[in-house]
Amino acid sequence: MPEEEAVPGFAIACVREDGKWRCTALNSSILSELDAAITELRKVRSTGAVIGLLGVDDQFFLLLRPSPRGISLLLSDAAAALDYDIAADALDLLRVEPPSEDDEEVWPEGALDILADIGLPAAELQVIVGEVDLFPDEQLQMVAQRCGFADEFNMLLDSIPQ
Repeated sequence: MPEEEAVPGFAIACVREDGKWRCTALNSSILSELDAAITELRKVRSTGAVIGLLGVDDQFFLLLRPSPRGISLLLSDAAAALDYDIAADALDLLRVEPPSEDDEEVWPEGALDILADIGLPAAELQVIVGEVDLFPDEQLQMVAQRCGFADEFNMLLDSIPQ
């Protein structure tokens, strides 16, 4: 099997335990395949919330949240499925058809309420996703700010080569 070309970006797992957030960098090789990202997130042991924040190639982001019931996810731009395997995998998992090649609009797919229980209601996440002039890392910084782990997230993001 030929080695896949690395997808630029970052993957961070954020864990909340005992009221404190901890952020950990994940291997960026998981940015090419959703199953790999889910597997790595499930390896993060926690009694509290575990959230994966993936910024892919300065184009879009994914929020992933594993639970005993399965995986919740949000893809910030459904059109990314036309160019990125991980985004196509996300739409497959959501059972959503990818947009057509000539669709210019950006819209999210998945659970906009994915972080509602930790301080980011669906309506506010919709606004963040709608900020199409921002890069994914900037959008995810806004997410981190609203959920209460901005300092940990930003410090780790600054240390990751991109």
